[in-house]
Amino acid sequence: MKQFGTILGFELKYYLKNKVFIGVTIFLVILIAGVMFFPRISSLFEKNETPDSEIPSDSSRAVMLIKEEDPAMADMVRQAFSASFMNYDVRITDSDVDAIRDEITIGAADCAFVLRGLTDFTYYVNNLSMYDMNAATASETLRQLNQMNAMIGSGISPEDAASLMNLEIKSEVESLGKDQMQNFFYTYIMIFALYMVILLYGQMVATNVATEKSSRAMEVLITSAKPTSMMFGKVIASCLAGLLQLVAVFGSALLFYNLNKPYWGGNMIIGSIFNIPAGLLLYMLLFFILGFLMYAFMFGAVGSTASKLEDINTSVMPITMLFIIAFIVVIMSMTTGNVDTPLMKACSFIPFTSPMSMFTRIAMSTVPWYEIALSIAILIGSTVAVGVLAAKIYRVGVLMYGTTPKIGNILKAVFQSKNPSTGS
Repeated sequence: MKQFGTILGFELKYYLKNKVFIGVTIFLVILIAGVMFFPRISSLFEKNETPDSEIPSDSSRAVMLIKEEDPAMADMVRQAFSASFMNYDVRITDSDVDAIRDEITIGAADCAFVLRGLTDFTYYVNNLSMYDMNAATASETLRQLNQMNAMIGSGISPEDAASLMNLEIKSEVESLGKDQMQNFFYTYIMIFALYMVILLYGQMVATNVATEKSSRAMEVLITSAKPTSMMFGKVIASCLAGLLQLVAVFGSALLFYNLNKPYWGGNMIIGSIFNIPAGLLLYMLLFFILGFLMYAFMFGAVGSTASKLEDINTSVMPITMLFIIAFIVVIMSMTTGNVDTPLMKACSFIPFTSPMSMFTRIAMSTVPWYEIALSIAILIGSTVAVGVLAAKIYRVGVLMYGTTPKIGNILKAVFQSKNPSTGS
């Protein structure tokens, strides 16, 4: 235990004094500050603010032109489009199509609808955004106008027709399980943070081990300290450094958000990120730590087998690809909204994929308690087993110079180190 504490303190001190570690942490905090303070700063430069009105004045709204070939319908169309496009200054125009195109091109108008009756139109816009839903909104608006005209033609008064078209439907939604939309952002942040931290710190663990091996310092260290103490000390130190960095980043984000909360205007997405339930936060930390340790042990073991520092990227590639595949499986399940597929359920009990898969299921679905307990038990046991095996590989790996780090050779050396009597 004393050896473990000494190695842990030494390795942790290395990270905390590392200029790259400090620089990246400061950069991320400054970046988060810029994002969180952006609404406050941008409000200082806004002109013609209308804080007491949800709808901007006509002078500040985007201009939408409507060309209706039937003058008798022009006023009705304008009123309907004004109600559907509240952020636009809707204007009826008599200009021809070429003139309308020119107005949009030079910026005098933002978009235009040229109607050929209530069932046919052309939508004109300069740059069509991938989020532009104006054409779909216009289609729904014209469909309602046609329905209203049909009712009026059937003898229903315009007032009654308008009342029927604007009939308010009351509805309530009661979720008996999890709200996927609410928990989506928590899940995505955890998965993405785990992805970044494992790739960054896992690579650092492998590189540090390979550097010490190439300097021959390991040969001295393994004679004075147990391999298990050295491996666990290195990996847990990197885990603590990663957690400290995440606490600094997300802690500063929480602080800056509270300082600028009024300027975010009740943004539901941003607000939900900082209102994560305590139980889900505990699961996040548990799976994050166990997942990190699992992969960090693997990275450390592989780093000890590399003959040269240049071999690290090639050596860790299988581990990296394994993790990326797990990441893709989880992200694809999240985007489809179905996180209880047979593949996800299977991945929830495989220790290399369960940190992301099971947490995603817990956050976005209803998972029986015994499945959660079984997944955590398998993950804890596997993490300890991988750590012990990594320490044994570490012990024989640091003495393998000029040898191609093949799995068969490594396992053979580990077995021989356990049974020295079998050697020649």
